[in-house]
Amino acid sequence: MEQPADTVLVIDFGAQYAQLIARRVREAHVYSEIVPHTATVAEILARNPKAVILSGGPSSVYADGAPNVGAELFRAGVPTLGICYGFQAMARALGGVVDKTGGREYGRTRLEVTDTDSTLFSGSAAEQPVWMSHGDAVVAAPEGFTVTGTTAKTPVAAFEDDERRLYGVQHHPEVLHSQFGQLLLENFLYKGAGIAPDWTTGNIVEEQVAAIREQVGGKRAICGLSGGVDSAVAAAIVQKAIGSQLTCVFVDHGLLRKGEAEQVEKDFVAATGVQLKVVDAEERFLSALAGVSDPEEKRKIIGREFIRVFEQAEREIVAESADAGEPVRFLVQGTLYPDVVESGGGTGAANIKSHHNVGGLPDDLQFELVEPLRKLFKDEVRQVGRELGLPEAIVGRQPFPGPGLGIRIVGEVTKDRLDLLREADAIAREELTAAGLDQEIWQCPVVLLADVRSVGVQGDGRTYGHPIVLRPVSSEDAMTADWSRLPYEVLARISTRITNEVADVNRVVLDVTSKPPGTIEWE
Repeated sequence: MEQPADTVLVIDFGAQYAQLIARRVREAHVYSEIVPHTATVAEILARNPKAVILSGGPSSVYADGAPNVGAELFRAGVPTLGICYGFQAMARALGGVVDKTGGREYGRTRLEVTDTDSTLFSGSAAEQPVWMSHGDAVVAAPEGFTVTGTTAKTPVAAFEDDERRLYGVQHHPEVLHSQFGQLLLENFLYKGAGIAPDWTTGNIVEEQVAAIREQVGGKRAICGLSGGVDSAVAAAIVQKAIGSQLTCVFVDHGLLRKGEAEQVEKDFVAATGVQLKVVDAEERFLSALAGVSDPEEKRKIIGREFIRVFEQAEREIVAESADAGEPVRFLVQGTLYPDVVESGGGTGAANIKSHHNVGGLPDDLQFELVEPLRKLFKDEVRQVGRELGLPEAIVGRQPFPGPGLGIRIVGEVTKDRLDLLREADAIAREELTAAGLDQEIWQCPVVLLADVRSVGVQGDGRTYGHPIVLRPVSSEDAMTADWSRLPYEVLARISTRITNEVADVNRVVLDVTSKPPGTIEWE
């Protein structure tokens, strides 16, 4: 994606909240990108940003090897906002004092705003709840700054220097717990940096169509359709760009949900007119997964087998085409920003798990990747899909992992276990739809604890069956999530139907863990 003229760069100091900051900036209709804290000031300024935001991070500014930013950034005339660690790094670089006060603040905190007419706090309340997460604190602002916020334990919780267009806050305005957080960010962007809110997802389609045409030229491409919104939107953009040069490959790997293959063949082809090749690879995938229980190994196997199937599909597509001999050079993938981040794609980000379309690709990949969604969040992808005219049945579909049900079985993946999980998953989806809850939750993974057995009583007899886990979650972009408080009567219907209708299941349990500490998927 080509960088728009009005771009805000978010400097990532190692906190996953950096991704959330970037998302909030985009919600304000200003384009943002993330760069690592290892980028030099010269590299940052070479991008010609309209503004810079310094993220939070886990380090102390006094720790050995702690990330920092050169003071020359603040002399460059670029409007800058420091958040949490970035606030402390800015204060220290400009001559302020950061100290270990012993007054740590974690979670909800009351902020006293001393100037509600200031740039950052214009239009907000004199007292407001904010979200804090820090041990060190700024105890003296640098020369030229006005202190505009304090808390009971932090004497300098916010400061501003309008002349130099430098601003900072100790709390996290990007999280929903900070009541006026989005307003603060918008005040910085519109008032402090003077940026017009004119970026929309509509720009993405035009930019990506042009970029894909330049990248692919007259060559051919294939796209692996999973049935999910990500691959569907990625394929639709590429189809719009290069038309018949694209062939979509739908791999029926046997890890799909009930009725999924039919839905892809019907809905997507009808909406786009794309050329679709269906590959029945169930036996291949199940053979490769036989005896494997480790979740990371499962993901890598599935990713590897996907690529191998694509390579075979490429040979068949070329052989069948009129201009036989012209190889397929490009592989289209629906990689999203959270996929990249969770696979360790950003400095300071831990490798939480490998995604089959990021960290699980083999080293000898024979295709050049086309990833039109790599810098987008899920909600932006849905909007792009609507811009392209995809039906709501595809665009509004709940997220489903590329590795499919293979990572929703805790233990070895077998056909019998997949069939069992398919039935339980279908029941949960049917009941959530009947209750009108499809748009109320982000997704509801249904997990089979295949290596666990529990005692039950069914039909006046003792049973020894598997537990099924329901994992309904609410989220905006999958970076963070909370468990969804579904009505008890809905949960009761799901539980009753699963234990009555699915053989070898005698217990249904509810996962009430947020993310963090738990991931959305179990594996």
